[in-house]
Amino acid sequence: MLKKLSYITLFALTFVSCSDTLDDINKNPNATETPLAPYLLTGSLKQGADLYWGDNTNFNSSLLFVQHWAKIQYTEPDRYDVSNTSFTSLWNTGYATLITDLNTILNFSDQQANSNYKGIALTLRSWTFLLLTDAYGSIPYKEAGLKVTPAYNTQKEVYTGLLEDLKQAQSLLSATNGTVTGDLSYKGDISKWKKLVNSLRLRIALRISDKEPALAKQAAIDATTDAAGVLSSNNDTFKFTYTSSPQQNPASAWFETRDDFRVSKTLVEKLTELSDPRLPVYAQLPTDKSVVKYVGAGNGLTNSDANSQGFAKTSKPGTYFLTSSSPAVIVSYSEVLFNLAEAAARGYISGDAEQLYKNAITASFNQFGITDATAISNYLNQVSVKYDATNYAKSIGTQKWIAFYGQGLDAFTEWRRLDYPVLKAGPSTVLDGQIPSRFFYPGTEQSLNGSNYQTAVSAQGKDLLTTKLWFDAK
Repeated sequence: MLKKLSYITLFALTFVSCSDTLDDINKNPNATETPLAPYLLTGSLKQGADLYWGDNTNFNSSLLFVQHWAKIQYTEPDRYDVSNTSFTSLWNTGYATLITDLNTILNFSDQQANSNYKGIALTLRSWTFLLLTDAYGSIPYKEAGLKVTPAYNTQKEVYTGLLEDLKQAQSLLSATNGTVTGDLSYKGDISKWKKLVNSLRLRIALRISDKEPALAKQAAIDATTDAAGVLSSNNDTFKFTYTSSPQQNPASAWFETRDDFRVSKTLVEKLTELSDPRLPVYAQLPTDKSVVKYVGAGNGLTNSDANSQGFAKTSKPGTYFLTSSSPAVIVSYSEVLFNLAEAAARGYISGDAEQLYKNAITASFNQFGITDATAISNYLNQVSVKYDATNYAKSIGTQKWIAFYGQGLDAFTEWRRLDYPVLKAGPSTVLDGQIPSRFFYPGTEQSLNGSNYQTAVSAQGKDLLTTKLWFDAK
């Protein structure tokens, strides 16, 4: 009996010893058991840039809707022949990755993350929610990350809530509140983050301007009179600069293995009409050397009609956008100037709307390396470019559409809001001549959050591509 107990004891000790050994073996010496703020910040910036400039939210949807790019094969997205599985990346990455990781930073103790980390996290979370509501309309906002089946908030509630969130973010940011590492966009320069906060506040002010003009005016005043200012040069542009594979620009990675996009005929014809010096930046000459001009591809064509335009006879996007290290611009100085011009035109703020409009176009030229003063002056003095104070939406909308090239989500939002330029759906599109006004909700919302989804759809309108969102309903 004693011998038997000795064996049992020895076995137990051996099992415990082996278990401890296996635990040690299975530990990753390079992993941290507690997430660190700098790593979460770096990851959020990279994931956000990939999302904003990636295929599902950009190439295969919004860039096609605003006719910056067109499909030369596999044309279903360009004909709007899509389903509720087509727009899941923005929703899934926005909520499951970005908002989750940014909330982690916000919930850290002061020892884990100083208030500058939290101010940056709140700014990036606000930007993420802004993309989501701009694309879908009503979204989970107040209960996002707090409940498994969160209720949706109306677009009005989201926009007004984000104005308050950004006000709080501004109060958290200060050069005296500690250093920030892991910031691959602004390198820990808190003054630039503070400018970005105000620039986003100004952006939202204009989002709500047609529906809540009094609130919009106050938000514009608050954003532009804050001591931190707004983006004030191209050096302040909020962007993520890629390096080399696998940390490369999504468009660059796409074109390494695929050849299904061209610059839209709509854009090429507009830039050609205006003798716009950005055309050689935005597009490449066709690879067929007999074609000596830029040739855009038509939007909304059947696969056979799109193919017949000729792969070698049509223009790919410019190499500026297709190198591994091409930057993912998210909020540009040019956009801020256009927003200031519109705010002045609406009487929200003081300022010369025409001069701000000219400055915005100039900033866009400079952003793409065009600095020749004579070329810029000649462009601005064209009758078709000159600022029209009687229809500022047309002047600003058209030029903002050009300047937003490549930034599909925001180009799509501003085109819906300002209604310029006037775009025409392609001949083989499936929405009875209409261009989409929103993204579908992911199908998983119907199955996993059905009650809240149904409540949101009942209030907003049917879950269709053509349903107008609150900010866009004239």
